[in-house]
Amino acid sequence: MDKIRIGIMGAGRGLHIANNFRLLGCDIVALCEKSPERAEYGLKENGFDIPVYENFDEFLELDMDAVVLANYFHEHAPYAIKCFEKGIHVFSECISNGTMAQGVELLKAFEKSNSIYMLAENYPQMKFNREIKRICDGGTLGKILYAEGEYNHPANLYDTEFLKHYVYFEEHWRNYLPRSYYITHSLAPIMWATGATPKKVSAMATFAPFEEKVNARMVGDRAAIVTTFNDDGSVFKVSGCAAFGAHHNAYRVCGLNGQIENPRGMDGKVMLRYSDWAVPEGREEVNLYEPLWNDEDEELIEKSGHGGGDYIVARMFLDCIKEGKQPEHPYDVYSAVAMSSVAILAHRSILNGGAAYDIPDFRLEECRKQYENDKLTPFYGSDGSEPNIPCCSVVDYKPTEEQLKNYHKALEN
Repeated sequence: MDKIRIGIMGAGRGLHIANNFRLLGCDIVALCEKSPERAEYGLKENGFDIPVYENFDEFLELDMDAVVLANYFHEHAPYAIKCFEKGIHVFSECISNGTMAQGVELLKAFEKSNSIYMLAENYPQMKFNREIKRICDGGTLGKILYAEGEYNHPANLYDTEFLKHYVYFEEHWRNYLPRSYYITHSLAPIMWATGATPKKVSAMATFAPFEEKVNARMVGDRAAIVTTFNDDGSVFKVSGCAAFGAHHNAYRVCGLNGQIENPRGMDGKVMLRYSDWAVPEGREEVNLYEPLWNDEDEELIEKSGHGGGDYIVARMFLDCIKEGKQPEHPYDVYSAVAMSSVAILAHRSILNGGAAYDIPDFRLEECRKQYENDKLTPFYGSDGSEPNIPCCSVVDYKPTEEQLKNYHKALEN
């Protein structure tokens, strides 16, 4: 097979992803980025010399097999649909659709196409999460009853370099991001390990406004505590993107016979424990160890971002293209839309006092009908459209004039 030709949308995260495809022998043919400054910086930082397009339609006229969508977090679906219409494969960062209506539109377009779609979710492929899945697949835990996923990523609002590169105007999506929306880093690893899909969701938020002098966040919540009931009878508890305490990623899966987790602060080790009457042959009741990659590409994986996950998901996507198959749960388009539905409806649960919402199965026409016109969003759109739903559990929260003034001053310096 000839080299796979890949186009990149988004100069920031997109070009970091492109590095992994370059390691895997792909041709990176072009970048689509509306900001010349960000394009120039990203190309220089990552060592690419490729043409840049501001117009996505012109970009898609190039000869390419696949597109990496790493544009604004909530705006992937319309561009994925354009790729589907041209038979181009899609590798989509974070949530697949920013509204429920977009989820319906995305699936309808996908089902008319021959494109492969993969959610570019890297956290399941961290070494400890791969081990958690291996143990789950082995069956020694027994029937899975419960799992937790906690992605905790507090940001230093005094870091003006971060603001300049990641939150570079007041209406940026990061300033309006409800805590439940950035869900895939906490939810996807336990979906992957257990095979379960959420069917019902409820959530509550922890409100603690940011007191830093530099702040333009319209969200004063620090975490969304999201609970799902799943299609296999299990229950998940996940955090969305939390901002409390120290940075960490923590996961735990519990079965009838035992449980496995990556303990916080243990540098990638896993703790596998069994009930004393259910210890399998070759194991102890308590097993604390550092898992191995057991992968021929270990050297390249270790150089990759996000604990090696960036390289592995890129390789998975290329394997799907080469073999002409869709990715497996939870990387396929239906799982991606289900996760986006959890993100969106968990926030509505927060705004409605923790009320439970059914996660629609968009394979069913009645579910599509229910949500095909649901365009509620907490975000500004690139077209200038305004939010039409609150982004914070305290709906009238906003940063102070002093904080906003300091934010704009930080961007100028």
